[in-house]
Amino acid sequence: MPLLHSLSLLPTPSSSSSSSLVSSPHPNPHFIKFRTSYRENIRYLKTLRVIRPDTKPNKLPLPDATDHLLATTRLPLPNLFSSNFDPTDVAPVFDFLADDLSASPEQSCGLILRCPDLLFSDVEFCLRPTLHFLKQVGVEKLSTPTNLNAHLLNTRVEKLRGKVRFLRSLGFSYEEAVKVCERLPAIFGYSVEGNLKPKYEYLVEEMERNVEELKKFPQYFGFSLEKKIVPRHLHLKERNVRIALNRMLLWSDQRFYAKWK
Repeated sequence: MPLLHSLSLLPTPSSSSSSSLVSSPHPNPHFIKFRTSYRENIRYLKTLRVIRPDTKPNKLPLPDATDHLLATTRLPLPNLFSSNFDPTDVAPVFDFLADDLSASPEQSCGLILRCPDLLFSDVEFCLRPTLHFLKQVGVEKLSTPTNLNAHLLNTRVEKLRGKVRFLRSLGFSYEEAVKVCERLPAIFGYSVEGNLKPKYEYLVEEMERNVEELKKFPQYFGFSLEKKIVPRHLHLKERNVRIALNRMLLWSDQRFYAKWK
């Protein structure tokens, strides 16, 4: 039985008309627990894929174990504690993760832990178009529960296309821009105005390099302008040294500063 140890989904006030508050000698002001039936708890956990939906009755956790699952896991989303929340509201998201993304229950829960807003994303208007676009540009292993993958899936496709348009504005062909996104999918998470554009302008205006060098080493966009690009460029400039971007940025500090003292 798949178990997500750090995910918390407590029953909601609307899950049963017979629900009643459970008093505690050590009340937590941020969480409220409700007493619900064993059947409701099982349905709740199945909906959220903490328990596989096709689990046979004789394989289901006992009531005490089910209570433990609900009591020891937490998810900080206020929407889940709304009186209007219905577990079936988020079922399409889990179906999307399982069917479209081919994510296991553990991977699905891992992605949601890293981006809880995924639970309330619209499958047809957000998640599915975004997944289609990311697959088109060659981004792979999106079911792996990483922060990058979780937030990429929850990003509107138009915002992702904006990064391709930015690269094309620099002189990349569409194919070259797509290749950059495949090699450096983190670029989708960077702001154009606050990150990508300043790095490009520094490359051209201060470092006096061109877009062809950027095409050879698009990972340049993944390095910090203030912490790595500027200090290393100035260090080399003082010594009248010019090297390829990959050597300038990929080397460790120890190796870099030992080579050019």
